[in-house]
Amino acid sequence: MIKNLFYFFTFIAVSSAQASQTDTIIHSTGNPIIRHKYTADPAAMVFKNKVYLYTGHDEAPKNKNGYVMHEWLCFSSENMLDWTEHPVPMNVSAFKWAKDDAWASQVIERNGKFYWYVAVEHGSIPGKAIGVAISDSPIGPFKDARGSALITNDMTTQTKISWDDIDPSVIIDDDGQAYLFWGNTVCNYAKLKSNMTELDGPIKTIDLPHFTEAPWIHKHNGWYYLSYAYEFPEKIAYAMSKNINGPWEYKGILNEIAGNSNTNHQAIIDFKGKSYFVYHNGALTPDAGSFHRSVCIDYLYYNKDGSIKKVQMTSEGVKSAK
Repeated sequence: MIKNLFYFFTFIAVSSAQASQTDTIIHSTGNPIIRHKYTADPAAMVFKNKVYLYTGHDEAPKNKNGYVMHEWLCFSSENMLDWTEHPVPMNVSAFKWAKDDAWASQVIERNGKFYWYVAVEHGSIPGKAIGVAISDSPIGPFKDARGSALITNDMTTQTKISWDDIDPSVIIDDDGQAYLFWGNTVCNYAKLKSNMTELDGPIKTIDLPHFTEAPWIHKHNGWYYLSYAYEFPEKIAYAMSKNINGPWEYKGILNEIAGNSNTNHQAIIDFKGKSYFVYHNGALTPDAGSFHRSVCIDYLYYNKDGSIKKVQMTSEGVKSAK
């Protein structure tokens, strides 16, 4: 039996000369699921019987204690074990107004278009900002949908920090109304217009216990769930509501500190009859794990009352989804 942070993992890859133009096939039999690159801040989307996994790319030199992130990565799978790595679909240079820092993101589909919400450092307005890119395909290529930031640091004034406008999460509700959630130290949300590239009303805030960052909004069996990074080093906690505008009831810790990583960033999806918790840890490197992170996947289970059982992080990961 595989224990602790030792993993059995195999992958079949095309040559490096082809990798920039050709898909790479990865077969994973444990956590972390990707081992040839450092992946962080996962977001996942189910589309046409396939899971699309979008991550940041930790590129810091060995032993560097700091985030170095210039691009986002895309993987897809039909069974949660065999992953196709697609050519890099987007990097920060897609946003001419941005300076750097390809931080957390999420992709969502609407009317055959794919919208990618990302956190970056703005080039002229001090602080982090949220941009949105668009593509006709879930694997890109993506291009800037606005030519300007959707959210800038001067639009949110509840805190004085420059990195409070990060970690976008998007949902399209059953009535077709889209919402954007984001934030650090303050959880913000706002309606989006049907074009998915403009706000449709004021920015509102949600009071959540010990909210740090990484909101993820999803709906399951009539309940809305707002999970988020809690304190620092980060655990994941969550709240529930019958209405996306609240009130939100805090329900407790969803998973504990992920090994060797100060940050914790989650995505929650349903796929082929099971629910999954996607997150990152620092398992692949003994040094600077917080800046060399790796995506993992474990099962997520709901109780009869709609609450969520605490996630068990494992080295074995998940089995093939059929």
